[in-house]
Amino acid sequence: MSAPASVFPMLEPRLPSVSKPIQYVGGELNSTVKDWDCAPEGETVRWALMYPDAYEVGLPNQGVQILYEVLNERDWIVAERTYAVWPDMEQVMREAGIPQFTVDAHRPIKAFDVFGLSFSTELGYTNMLNALDLAGIPLHSADRTDEDPIVLAGGHAAFNPEPIADFLDAAVLGDGEEVVLAISEVVRDWKAEGCPGGRDEVLRRLAVSGNIYVPRFYDVTYAADGTIEAVVPNRPGIPFRVRKHTLMDLDAWPYPAKPLVPLAETVHERFSVEIFRGCTRGCRFCQAGMITRPVRERSIKTIGDMVENGIRKSGFEEVGLLSLSSADHTEIGDVAKGLADRYEGSNVSLSLPSTRVDAFNITLANEFSRNGRRSGLTFAPEGGSERMRKVINKMVTEEDLIRTVATAYSHGWRQVKLYFMVGLPTETDEDVLQVAELAKKVIAKGREVSGRNDIRCTVSIGGFVPKPHTPFQWAAQLDHETTDERLKKLRDTVRDDKKYGRAIGFRYHDGKPGIVEGLLSRGDRRVGRIIETVWRDGGRFDGWSEHFSYDRWVGAAEQALAGTGVDLDWFTTRERDHDEVLPWDHLDSGLDKDWLWADWEDALAAADGADIEVEDCRWTPCYDCGVCPEMGTEIQIGPTGQKLLPLSVV
Repeated sequence: MSAPASVFPMLEPRLPSVSKPIQYVGGELNSTVKDWDCAPEGETVRWALMYPDAYEVGLPNQGVQILYEVLNERDWIVAERTYAVWPDMEQVMREAGIPQFTVDAHRPIKAFDVFGLSFSTELGYTNMLNALDLAGIPLHSADRTDEDPIVLAGGHAAFNPEPIADFLDAAVLGDGEEVVLAISEVVRDWKAEGCPGGRDEVLRRLAVSGNIYVPRFYDVTYAADGTIEAVVPNRPGIPFRVRKHTLMDLDAWPYPAKPLVPLAETVHERFSVEIFRGCTRGCRFCQAGMITRPVRERSIKTIGDMVENGIRKSGFEEVGLLSLSSADHTEIGDVAKGLADRYEGSNVSLSLPSTRVDAFNITLANEFSRNGRRSGLTFAPEGGSERMRKVINKMVTEEDLIRTVATAYSHGWRQVKLYFMVGLPTETDEDVLQVAELAKKVIAKGREVSGRNDIRCTVSIGGFVPKPHTPFQWAAQLDHETTDERLKKLRDTVRDDKKYGRAIGFRYHDGKPGIVEGLLSRGDRRVGRIIETVWRDGGRFDGWSEHFSYDRWVGAAEQALAGTGVDLDWFTTRERDHDEVLPWDHLDSGLDKDWLWADWEDALAAADGADIEVEDCRWTPCYDCGVCPEMGTEIQIGPTGQKLLPLSVV
């Protein structure tokens, strides 16, 4: 196949007419441009990778960067990147007939073999439809021909891809590093044989492995009450359940090794190292913690090597140590001290994203701020009252929190940020108002221990959205009117306090976007019609408040669901029962459904005063969630006994 022409000659003269043109130019430090035919005749496999949001959000995304590098390391694979284009650029492209293109070699997406999209949030679905349309790829999988790429979804939101099932050819659950190479081999072999059986055959080959979900090979039937009756394979050899992928040896995959350095300003200007994957704390609202089990730690030596290599290759001066709960790494103290020693006196600073209240210690905080500025500390109690924290299994007492912030304020920190959620199951107005009381106590304690009045506390509140594969997947979502009322009462309570009100910052989102996210999180295939209707009506960038329109989504839901017997509320504010078939039941995250249900019942019992705590299975006997035996995996934690070498200062 001859290489497709670059669209850059058409693009370049039009760049001055759009905002931030630099984001469409490519050529970032550590980016890769390969020959279109880098392998022997017909055996090159070509991937276009997309994070379906703007460049400034998409470029720093770890998942896409890792896959980009893993794929390009193979001499027979070409991988390039593309991002969602802003409305002004979309208009230019439509007027000039410029298709969706990669930023690396400006090749049209339609020319690639695989178009892989990574979804960390469901609000990127309309951007996917826009990219498909701009690329000239039919929106619906059923309408595609052998000339079109395989459209493949991954990322956390792919654990329930049913709302976008009609637009996808395939979806991957779990870790991507190994599976993208396995998919590439299937595609290469099929191409080398002359593409027998067309796209149907290559999709069949992917599906029979048991590890790739191909929606068209499954039929969904509905009962009279609107619930799902069954999801069953519609041809021989297709598995009834599709399993997630789990990468067990993180040390063997030390990516990104060549971090991309953005040309335009992005949301994170730092080099990030994932120090472990998975979380077994058991917070009932947290999908990420549930679907990424078990815990797999990187060794201290690999972390040190990755940091040193990443700084050298990128020039970044801030290093973020990432995971769902970074202070829980068994050797975090040694990691922090080793890195702080190594980079003392240089301009490299270390950061730890939000820390669990009970995992924080001042020695750790001092190591992380030794070389850099003292930014504020962020803690996430999640629930305002003790009762709510028991419901969500976030076992942090008020005393724990006050003691932790007292330590921070007494050691010179001036600002603390607290993160909470509103709309959790069984929540009352009183539970939410407790957030204000907690914030006041934090300020009071800070003033007392520091002897200063310039103490600040920012309260940040998000709306709770029930997610698949969690104990709260059966819960009713709180309607947006009640969410907004509770937030208003809380805001007024904080503002009316003459003594502490001015020291407390208050950030929150209104309840409407959460309802749409809830619809997309727990929706089934009928929701695809809503997404398409919204996109045709101009819906783009739904994760951005200035582009989001709740009325557009409500109107689309009424139109698309007419005659189905279900509506927006049915998908969001309705509680499910034990026997209902959930849209994602045939997608196996390793978690036992009965265990999840028992944990949901424990949450309801905790709401009524029962003292039930599910501890972290890293340090306690197994709770039988199902992941380790089901997936043939195990918890991997230190200490490894390794030290961070060399200890000489860089």
